[in-house]
Formats: sequence, C-alpha cells, structure tokens
Amino acid sequence: MDNTSFALFKRRLWREVLNHPVIVANPYTRWFRNGEFSREQARAFLVQFSVFSNEFLFAQLRKMVNAETIEEMRASKEILANEIGVGYRGRTRDDAELGSLVGSIDGGTFHFRAAHFELLLRMAKPLNLTLPQLGKRRFATPATLHFCDELLRLYGNENYAVAEAASWAVENWAAAGFWDELVEGWQTFKGRENLPGLNLAFFSWHARLEETHAQHTWDELASFCRDRKVDEDAFVRDANEMLDGVLVFWTGLDEQRRRLGASPELSIAS
Repeated sequence: MDNTSFALFKRRLWREVLNHPVIVANPYTRWFRNGEFSREQARAFLVQFSVFSNEFLFAQLRKMVNAETIEEMRASKEILANEIGVGYRGRTRDDAELGSLVGSIDGGTFHFRAAHFELLLRMAKPLNLTLPQLGKRRFATPATLHFCDELLRLYGNENYAVAEAASWAVENWAAAGFWDELVEGWQTFKGRENLPGLNLAFFSWHARLEETHAQHTWDELASFCRDRKVDEDAFVRDANEMLDGVLVFWTGLDEQRRRLGASPELSIAS
C-alpha cells in the first residue's frame, strides 16, 4: 500500500471505526469519572478488571506466537514482558520500579512488583480484596467473559491480519481517554472515602503510558500496510468486532453498578 492509499485508508478508519460508541461514548466511564460510586461498586469493578488484566496475557502471548515477522514478534514481546514486570528502558526513568514511559524492554529491569497485575493487587488491598478473590475466570460476569473470549478469538487470532486489526482497535480504545476518566473517579473516591493507602498506580501509570502510544499505533499500522496487501473491508470488520467486544465489557459493568446501586446487599459476583 503506497502513501496515498494509506492516507485514504486512514480516513476510512476514522470514519468507520474510530467513531465506535465504546470510544466516543463509553457508558460506564462517563459515570465513573464523577467518583460517586460506593465501596461495593468499586470492589465489583476491580474484580472484573482484574479478570480482564490476567486474561489479556493469554491473548498477547497468542499474538506473539502468531507473528509473521521478527519485528511483529518483538513488538508483541514488548507488551507482554512489560505486563509481567519488565520496565521499558528509555532516556529517562519515569518511575523507580516501573521504568520509562517510552523505550524498549531490551535491557530493561524486571521487578515482580512492577507487574501490572501486582499493581492492581496492591490497590485492591485497602478494599479488602486479596489474590484469591481476583483475576480468575470464575469471578467474571458473562459480559467480562465475552470480552476476554473475543480477545482470544480476534486479538490472538492465528490469522495475523485479524490480530493486527484487533490490536489496532484495542490500542485506539486505550488511547481514547478512558484511563484518565478512571483516574479522575478513583481520586475523588479516595478522598471521599478517606483511603490514603489506596494506591492508584495501576490506573495512573496506564493513563501516562497511553499518552505516548497514540502515534506509535498509527506508525505500526503504516508499517503493517506497507509490507503486505491489506483487505481493507476485512480490517474494518475485524476492528469493529473487537470494539463490539470491548463495549460488551463496559456495558456489563454499567449494568452491574446499577444493580449494586439499587440493591447494596447484592454480592460483587452478581
């Protein structure tokens, strides 16, 4: 695909994919950012997000295994290794444990405590959630399971063109600002509930990371399109299917928080 064709494809993606409801009108995060949720709603959210966080590792591993070039394989390794605790090595060290916001895992330092799931685990402790209560598929709602299974089906697809479309969609969803909305909500909740020990690093670090990833996502897509013939219709379809799965996740969280708000006695697994 030459530069002119890619520019036209890029405009099509803006028109047909990046206006997806989960990117422009997330039903849950618009509510969450106000920080008016209860402790039970906070716990319920962390349980579901912990399942997604763990299940994402399987999808990322499959994407790495199914890569068609050494560059694609290494790009997937960058994400996977960072998820499990290898900090990016860059020109600046933005956090003592987590490493740099930009750079490469090549030559980076591993810390158990830098694993993204461990960040989430430390955050959950003041809310009386521990490892046996987090991250397992058995704790997921049907909506969360659907999203995780769609990650495996699309993001981890054996056909790398499908995986690339899903990955591109996920990265654009992540860069659309929902992390900032979550951080804003957690900060308000932390102050209102007087929880000084509530460590927000999982969400605040992801928010900072995504600020650096938006242009990188487009650069990766340009490289992908430069090296092969791309079925644009299939790419648009697969990207939208992945975002449909993401929307199911957030819609499920929105429905769950409404049930918990109406009936505080409901359990976090409802």
